Amino acid sequence: MVKAGFIKGARRWLAVAGLLALGGCHHEERPAAAPAAPAPVTITALIWAPDWQDQMQEVAAQFMRQNPDVRVDVQFMTGNSVEENIRPKVASHKLPDLMSVNPNPYSAALAEHGVLTDVGHTEAWRRMRPSLKADWITQDGKRFGISGGVAATLMYYNKDMFAKAGITKLPTNFAEFLAVCARLKKAGFTPIYWNGGFPNIIGNAAFSFGFANNVAARTPDWKARIADGTLNLDTPAGADIFRKIRTIPQRGYAQPNFMRSSHGEGIAAFVNGKTAMAFHGTWAAGLLMHGKGFQTGVFLPPWNDAGHAAVPVIGSETGFAVCETPKKEAATRFLEFITGPGFAIQQAKRQNIAPFQAAPGVPSGDPQIVAYLDAAAAAPVTGSPYYSMLPANTIDMLHPLIQEVLVGKVTPQQAAHRLDASIRDEAKKHSR
Repeated sequence: MVKAGFIKGARRWLAVAGLLALGGCHHEERPAAAPAAPAPVTITALIWAPDWQDQMQEVAAQFMRQNPDVRVDVQFMTGNSVEENIRPKVASHKLPDLMSVNPNPYSAALAEHGVLTDVGHTEAWRRMRPSLKADWITQDGKRFGISGGVAATLMYYNKDMFAKAGITKLPTNFAEFLAVCARLKKAGFTPIYWNGGFPNIIGNAAFSFGFANNVAARTPDWKARIADGTLNLDTPAGADIFRKIRTIPQRGYAQPNFMRSSHGEGIAAFVNGKTAMAFHGTWAAGLLMHGKGFQTGVFLPPWNDAGHAAVPVIGSETGFAVCETPKKEAATRFLEFITGPGFAIQQAKRQNIAPFQAAPGVPSGDPQIVAYLDAAAAAPVTGSPYYSMLPANTIDMLHPLIQEVLVGKVTPQQAAHRLDASIRDEAKKHSR
């Protein structure tokens, strides 16, 4: 009985084992779990965007939606210049992956020393206007950045205020400009907004135009002379640059609080009809060309003396560069987006002139601004924005120097002497 039961149980076990074995022949193993996607790369972008920070954030947001493998930490520059934000990063070896730069000797030196990568292989470089490319190439041929736009400073004016003041002819030299200011003031208007609290704008406007008319027009090789330290600015012509800057508030043609003004307040004052003129750049055309309740016109700032042709200022806007970091590939992708699909986002507000060759369907900008730039580009002599021609240390000393001139702490002659000494000193440093 026991033996028979054992045999019967054994047979049953073998049968079950056989079925299990048979079933095992047809069993499909579960596929191995897919490897986890790598964590997104986070890049840092240090950007100069005093009046379009929201648009820059939107550019980054759209880029991240289309590139989920990259995160962008957007940080904004502060203060009066791009260079004062960059220098501490370079000194501490804490570089962002992408940053705003100016087309000047300082940025070129960064590229030559391996801080900035060559972007000549990018689509953005291929599309950039040929007339702007020279600003972004080092002496050894490294292409270190992409322009943010075509830059020019010009005079925006309130057509209604001019008409009410009986001004029917636009000024063509500085004496005529002062006469226009006098008529506007007599009519009860504040003639012009003067950015004493944000001297970057005065640097771009009155200083750059003073330099263009007093120096560039008379010294064809002025750029080379800045580089080798032989440009003489300790002269009556150099002092006149600062004299004109001081004359506007000295005669009561600026707003009362001109030394406490901010960048945004200056734009708002003109747009809201509180001043008759704004001496500003094409990069702010999106706001300044749309005054509230009045039409805006533009004209060439007449910073020239009678009997001499006015010299315009034109060049590249502050642009973008990729730093030599382990994340430069991702940063280059972001650069391509900023200057490609993302460009329209910021241009919609700024209405600046694109730095790229015209393409079908791409807006060229406000017709008045386009016409002004065409005329400026065709001028026999042009000057450059101050941020693209002066040494970085000279740029930083110029801002407080302008403020000291405005309040009468430093005379125009003393200012010219200090400017001259700074440029010569910087040239000596780079020749060692």
